[in-house]
Amino acid sequence: MEILSPAGNPDGLAAAVRGGCDAVYLAGKDFGARAFAGNFTDRQLEGAVNYAHDHGVKVHVTVNTSLKNQEMSDAVTFVRFLKDIGADAVLVQDLGLMRCIQGIDIPKHASTQMGIHSLKGLEWCAENGFDRAVLARELTMDELSQIVPDSPIETEVFIQGALCYCMSGGCLMSSFMGGRSGNRGSCAQPCRKRYTSENGSGYLLSCADIFGVDHIERLRDLGVTSLKIEGRMRSPAYAYLSAKVYSMAEDGDFSDEYHEYLKLLRTVFNRGTCPGYLDGVISPVQSLYPDNRGFHLGDVKIRDRSFTWDGEEPIGLKDGISIFDGDEKVGGFKVTETDPIRIPFKIPDGRYQIYRTYDPRIDVIKNEIGPTPKLDGKTPRHHQDVVPEKLPHRNVRPEFSAYVNTLKTLDAVLPYVRRVYFEHGEKLQEAREMCSARNVECVDLLPRFDALDELSSDGPVMVNGPGQYRLCRNAPRIYASSVFNCYNSWFPLDVYQTTLSVELSRNEVSDLIAHSPGRFEVMGFGRTELMYTRDPGLESGAIVDEKEASFPVYRDRRGFAHILNSVDLFLLDSVEELGRSGVQSIGLDLRKRPPVLAKAVGQYIRQPDPKLRAKLEEMCGGFTYGLYRRGL
Repeated sequence: MEILSPAGNPDGLAAAVRGGCDAVYLAGKDFGARAFAGNFTDRQLEGAVNYAHDHGVKVHVTVNTSLKNQEMSDAVTFVRFLKDIGADAVLVQDLGLMRCIQGIDIPKHASTQMGIHSLKGLEWCAENGFDRAVLARELTMDELSQIVPDSPIETEVFIQGALCYCMSGGCLMSSFMGGRSGNRGSCAQPCRKRYTSENGSGYLLSCADIFGVDHIERLRDLGVTSLKIEGRMRSPAYAYLSAKVYSMAEDGDFSDEYHEYLKLLRTVFNRGTCPGYLDGVISPVQSLYPDNRGFHLGDVKIRDRSFTWDGEEPIGLKDGISIFDGDEKVGGFKVTETDPIRIPFKIPDGRYQIYRTYDPRIDVIKNEIGPTPKLDGKTPRHHQDVVPEKLPHRNVRPEFSAYVNTLKTLDAVLPYVRRVYFEHGEKLQEAREMCSARNVECVDLLPRFDALDELSSDGPVMVNGPGQYRLCRNAPRIYASSVFNCYNSWFPLDVYQTTLSVELSRNEVSDLIAHSPGRFEVMGFGRTELMYTRDPGLESGAIVDEKEASFPVYRDRRGFAHILNSVDLFLLDSVEELGRSGVQSIGLDLRKRPPVLAKAVGQYIRQPDPKLRAKLEEMCGGFTYGLYRRGL
């Protein structure tokens, strides 16, 4: 199997290559999902491709963010440039970009942000020109065993590094809380913050890093093509050591040297490790701390600013040691004497946790990596305009559609809406009968994750990803949910209606629709779902952040947890504006909401009234315009 290593900058590239990887993935200065890594200029990219190829290493370049209309020409131009400099593959998330680069002769990989988690998803990728898919990190080994062997294209699985708490490509918490979109490469990492629930306080959404060495043999037997190491934001030493550890493990070399490299890897970056979901649906959360603490050595009793160490893992001269008292870092120092170990700062007597954060052998590794390679190139970009045709202006009167999951709420809102998206389940047929009696369309709203392609529909259906789209292609009418992250006018799927990304501003919504013949919905009311997670450890109720905002949490009958925004989206004062932009449907998310609220929302959309609006705001506890007015 291919060992695929991160290269966040030229130093990281050299480190990964010298560590023994088979391929690297990296990004230019734009359109990469790690905007805060150093990344590469055009000239450095060409030099990086030449440097890697000289060492027998392939180069995959990420162009895996959601793209706005005005960015598409530059993105397509960049992909053509990557083809010209000989890059081995391009990673793509945005379906509009996928459509625009189909004529460019470069291998294309579906990013994990695209949400490929089933065999139907892989078949869809094959039909749309992809050579490989990076599979969702939420898949278990048992699910992989039922997907990978029959895949018509190459598959890539994350084996090491950070694990997103939310399903990849579906996180809105960063943009709504921090004003920075993870889907656009600028994640503010809200999952690494402290939260409080009724069961206590901690880093409740912070995952330990994936460590999957023990699964390599089985993944190879399944036919997985590539093992991916996360970490473009990490140090060159991490890039070198992770490549070394996994390359040796893939070769079956578990010698003493391997174990020494593994200890060093856990020193240079360590927030705890877990197998992700490979061992099954087990919580990957490590809630004690969210940051890198290095190699955990154990607990010590400190007295008179010194301690004696007799732990299993020795402490040597020049080791870097950090001391923690629970969450609080007390201090750090370099060891200058070992019997006893003396601490060069004041510290009260007591019991503490100690971590090794530096090992002098890392200096040896830095020497093995050597100097930063000179990366240069001369190939220019040849700009390619990709301009969608502007269509005749559409001024429409939007319909209203309700997202519902109970029959009581359905009954309350039915008199006021044109269609209902009813959550897939045992009550669906009854919901269809209730809708039919009022001449309201009932759409089967499928769950967001269906690894084994078990869920389809014999009626109108709302799908959440490429796999479901392919599975339901014979449905009488298909709706594409906002999970597709439709950001631009090139959305390629043949559907009746698409719900736009809730990260778009009012001007971006208007521009997208002005250049696309499709039918579009904008979410206008409700608690926006910020995260959807497979973590079995998060209980229903609420989590409260450090600013005392409370985010409702509920678990669905399939075991997935949904984290909702702390306040309701309210665009119902902008209905006429949305109609002038060509929006043909406004979505009302009334799932997990009482019938009395659903009825009040229905009354308001039928007859807007300031007093009713004030009553609604009081019932909801406040409103937000989301990103529609402020943008990103």
